[in-house]
Amino acid sequence: MSSEDLEVSALAINVTIPEPLRWMDTRRGEVFRLTTLNVRLLPDGHLAAKAYGKPVAGGRGTYVSFRVPDRPELAELIAQAATRAGGMWAAHRGLG
Repeated sequence: MSSEDLEVSALAINVTIPEPLRWMDTRRGEVFRLTTLNVRLLPDGHLAAKAYGKPVAGGRGTYVSFRVPDRPELAELIAQAATRAGGMWAAHRGLG
């Protein structure tokens, strides 16, 4: 079987948002501090990203995704993370 015959259903990475780029957002009356991005490579080659974080008030909170604001520095972070992940995948050493 060639690699072209394999169906890869998901390509996703998690990226820690650097402290200066983090932001807060509200969902169902609860304020969250967004600290992580989940970046997916779509079948057409474009990237999609959602942000996740923890409630500012503490506690477990819920696993809720947030839209990533349209900010150039966040777009650059996402692009750099995808490029870095691609290099890491290409250099894999097989199963440990």
